[in-house]
Amino acid sequence: MQFGLETIGRRGVNFVRITGGLFVLLGRFIVSLKQAHKSVGLILEQFYVLGVKSLPLIVIISIFVGAVSAWQAAYQFKFIGAPLRLLGHAVGKAVVIELAPVLSAIVFAGRVGAGVAAELGTMKVTEQIDALESMGINPIRYLAMPRIIACVFMVPFLVVFANFIAIMGGLIVSVIGVDVSSETFLNGFKDSFQLEDFVNGLIKAAVFGLSIGLVGCYEGFAASGGAQGVGKATTTSVVISSVLILIFNFLFAVILFRV
Repeated sequence: MQFGLETIGRRGVNFVRITGGLFVLLGRFIVSLKQAHKSVGLILEQFYVLGVKSLPLIVIISIFVGAVSAWQAAYQFKFIGAPLRLLGHAVGKAVVIELAPVLSAIVFAGRVGAGVAAELGTMKVTEQIDALESMGINPIRYLAMPRIIACVFMVPFLVVFANFIAIMGGLIVSVIGVDVSSETFLNGFKDSFQLEDFVNGLIKAAVFGLSIGLVGCYEGFAASGGAQGVGKATTTSVVISSVLILIFNFLFAVILFRV
């Protein structure tokens, strides 16, 4: 019993420490934004490294997300007796509102969040960050701010592509595998499409990106203990980012998509 309480207490303290550290980093990031004009080159570099280089992976994931959405929707329609002409409605809503933003963000967290934590963690344990501070360079402005800004803007950018590619994947499966004409599928998608859903999906994606950037930078700055510490920071970054994405997704569902 004592061991159990001890473990719960330790994890509770760790939770409070991480939560407080993320809010502190968020505050320092917001303060550093007034110097963003000095880091335009660094920000654009991170746009390319974190965002553009993630595009091929997002494209591959999105094709199969759309394909499996169409196939599963057709299976469910057959089970409940719904007409297949509604397939475009179902796939469009599922992709734009949920699948594209959430799965793109989770993939982004696995690729980018882990990379940011590993990169900054390596700099921390090799004392490169201490060297920057000794030269009067603010590591938040120089290292964290460009990466967080890139995450905030590039996740919605990737979601736009994910929406298009996933719908195309659903269209291909509908035409080839379910015998629904492309015209029927696209008309159903057009009839169900609402700009509000699309915009809300991008808003969610931006918040997901902020979470990924903050967690990756925080875990990188907090890394210690050599290579083992960097590995732990990388793993923790992906886990926390993924959990936050799912939590925020639920909150957005309650707030933005009222039933």
